[in-house]
Amino acid sequence: MAAETQKSGGISKDVIVYVCLLVLAAIQFVIAYQGISDAQKFLRMLIVAIIEAALALLFFMHLADNKGLRWFVLIFTVAVLLGLQYGWTDSFRQLYGVPWAH
Repeated sequence: MAAETQKSGGISKDVIVYVCLLVLAAIQFVIAYQGISDAQKFLRMLIVAIIEAALALLFFMHLADNKGLRWFVLIFTVAVLLGLQYGWTDSFRQLYGVPWAH
């Protein structure tokens, strides 16, 4: 009996999060057709996208329930971003050549 109520409560939470994501998508649609500058539009869309991504990660990937998994995803993401930043220097070298060659 307890497992049955747990399961129905979990589904309702997922539905609520899904509805919130739909509302955020509608907000993005409204922002896209507002007569504002591109910089303001970009900032507003970025904020809504970050909120959407956080909701999706926390609830659909179950990061809100598992603290260890949340730390793993955070550390892994930071490591990947730092690894990508390491490659930027090589792309500048390919674009401009090595500085000591001139």
